Amino acid sequence: MNFWIPVLEDTIVDGIKILPFLFITYLIMEYLEHRTGDKTQSMVQKAGKFGPLFGGLFGAFPQCGFSAAASNLYAGRVITLGTLIAIYLSTSDEMVPLFISSQVPISKMITIICMKAVLGIFYGFLIDFVIVHYRRWKKRAETEKMKIDELCKREHCHCEEDTPKISAHRGRNESPDLAVNKPISKAQVAKETSTKHEHSHEHEGHGNILRSALVHTVHIFIYILIFTLVLNALIEFIGEDALAGILQSNTVLSHAAAGIIGLIPNCAASIVITELYINDIITFGAMMSGLLVGAGVGLLILFRVNEGTTRNIQITCLLYLIGTFTGLLLDLIGIAI
Repeated sequence: MNFWIPVLEDTIVDGIKILPFLFITYLIMEYLEHRTGDKTQSMVQKAGKFGPLFGGLFGAFPQCGFSAAASNLYAGRVITLGTLIAIYLSTSDEMVPLFISSQVPISKMITIICMKAVLGIFYGFLIDFVIVHYRRWKKRAETEKMKIDELCKREHCHCEEDTPKISAHRGRNESPDLAVNKPISKAQVAKETSTKHEHSHEHEGHGNILRSALVHTVHIFIYILIFTLVLNALIEFIGEDALAGILQSNTVLSHAAAGIIGLIPNCAASIVITELYINDIITFGAMMSGLLVGAGVGLLILFRVNEGTTRNIQITCLLYLIGTFTGLLLDLIGIAI
């Protein structure tokens, strides 16, 4: 029983931390789905070109909730892959609270946070640049269309049934006469338009948006609690000292090991890595390898909400390679803070 009490406490605390982020994210996504059309969708995607900049800046805040929000937004293709990676790389998680509690100089802490944000922004823009030019070479659209409705269907929340007249579902509730281009009078057109307008407002109330966002939030929250409970139990069983031993075993391999530990979708991973750095057990570069890869519960949610296991694995590998390569490069160059 003594084993499970701290595990359950950590699981509940970790879950409550990201709950507001999940709900707010789904609320925004539902609003985009219910209230916007092709014009607004185009504006969002054009603004997405600057997504890595804002992603890197917002991700630097010491909360893994931003990475959770980013995973959901990417699954709906509201943000680009570059923006997603920028947020993952800049996410600080538990690093800042540990630095503060260990009385690390503010200047040092700010420098590390800024470095993570800058690296996130740089790699985010680089990834989007490569993807855009690759899609041009393949003669495809430069950006993917938003598909929040598909996310709704995968979650079986049935919220897509509440919005007959939105761009993602256009044509489902149109008149048969209009669908086959049959001649109709102006009076019929006006009647059709009026009927659709009234029907749209009837279904697109705030109540439906709140309900859909709540359904999504509950589904993901339960999923997170279950997996976080398992992960916390494993970490408690193995012990943080054992994880520390892995990182100390070899200077070169410590980057690879730090990256693997950073992939653990749990705050304990960043705690171990940060504490080892504070105690001068691992190098600055090794710490950066682990913390750049560490995206909190973001990866956990990505595998839950984003369609395509292969793509999710590719994103995870990309994050791992970028983080460990950058950390190793920092050590080779001799940068230490």
